Amino acid sequence: MTEIRVRFAPSPTGYVHVGSLRTALYNFLFARHNKGKFVLRIEDTDRSRYVPGAVENLLETLKWAGLDYDEGPEKGGPYGPYFQSERLEIYNEHVRQLLENDAAYPCFCSEDRLTAMREEQAKKNLPIMYDGHCRNIPREEALARMKNEPHVIRLKVPREGMTIVDDLIRGKVSFENAVIDDQVLIKSDGYPTYHLANVVDDHLMKISHVIRGEEWLPSTPKHILLYQAFGWELPNFAHLPLLLNPDRSKLSKRQGDVAVEDYREKGILAPALVNFVALLGWNKGDDQEIFALHELIEHFSLERVNKAGAVFDVKKLEWMNGHYIRSMAEEEYLKIGEQWLRKFELDTGDRQKNQLILKAIRQGLTRFDQLPEKTAVFFKDQLQFDAEALEWLQKTESKEILKKLLEALSEIDELSVETFGQIIKQVQKNTGQKGKNLWMPIRAAITGETHGPDLTIVLSVIGKQKVEHFVRQALAV
Repeated sequence: MTEIRVRFAPSPTGYVHVGSLRTALYNFLFARHNKGKFVLRIEDTDRSRYVPGAVENLLETLKWAGLDYDEGPEKGGPYGPYFQSERLEIYNEHVRQLLENDAAYPCFCSEDRLTAMREEQAKKNLPIMYDGHCRNIPREEALARMKNEPHVIRLKVPREGMTIVDDLIRGKVSFENAVIDDQVLIKSDGYPTYHLANVVDDHLMKISHVIRGEEWLPSTPKHILLYQAFGWELPNFAHLPLLLNPDRSKLSKRQGDVAVEDYREKGILAPALVNFVALLGWNKGDDQEIFALHELIEHFSLERVNKAGAVFDVKKLEWMNGHYIRSMAEEEYLKIGEQWLRKFELDTGDRQKNQLILKAIRQGLTRFDQLPEKTAVFFKDQLQFDAEALEWLQKTESKEILKKLLEALSEIDELSVETFGQIIKQVQKNTGQKGKNLWMPIRAAITGETHGPDLTIVLSVIGKQKVEHFVRQALAV
């Protein structure tokens, strides 16, 4: 049986899109499930779009997500180099073969001529594609002109017949050759286009399955024609569904965040984002939604990838992240939480207090960037009372409860979980109030809200002096 070999081949053009993360993840899962190899290749031949630092960012993102590749940059492998910019002679050698076999030809058309051609085609509602002007220049003349004139190399696409893509997710998809462009293989700067480099590298790196986004499906017949021109065996193709906004438009920066970095900045955990992204187009066949990476590897198959676009639901991602926050080991949660407290300059300087705060807010946390909002109650100097809190404070019995609370507080030196418990018993005895009628006015007076973290933890963190200050403020209301 042929070894399963897949590749993730991004261009270093900036941030890592969540769609790219999903492509990398599905390739990784498919390779691991089938005991195959996962190859990382950097497609950096478009120098105009190259962004310094993008490769380092990509490698760090894959590491963060736990997607370990078998061959590629920093690791090497038997089919390197794994940067396309280091493989230029390989592409030139293969283009020479195509020229010799009359499967490709040089094109000398100027940019002005091509622009005029496209404008004319648009006016006549014709497909925008090269008109074959240089296609039939006699071979000897073309070779002579190549020495002195600027040119590109184009694939000589058959003018008749059909090219069929046999896709593992979509089935058979047919394309008429008459509307397939004589694509450029080598640009005028001597660099290969994506189409040529991609096909040559996939063949030489023995890639068995090309798993990529649906946006590459229209290019696939061009790639198949290139494989045929070289006389090579085709790999298996699988085109993943589009990622969509909630309004079912294509996922775009205009409607929200699309970069992995954006979600990391919000405090989304790697296992949560990987779990969420895995379900954008794939499911196990039941209603299970929470998967560890080893479970995804165990269950993943291309047969269960859908054709239909997948909606990127941020609320569901946050729900899932909240699940992971509550499920992680306490030690790990506190370690991450303390890093975020420092990031937002919310470190109290007392590790025990920091950890009490983090434990108090854990149940309601869905992103770590919510820490300023969720911990605000611990850092207030003046209270803003919400409508529900004001309603409780304006009850006649609430005033009595707060007065008795102040009296009880004056009798202790320091506020702690134990002393607060004793105070509450005393207030209950002196007012005859209990349950909600006792606790709600106290919470409203000390936090300005009727919901929030465990009140005993809030009190033990903010201390007696601040509690007395807040109670007096509430009595004034």
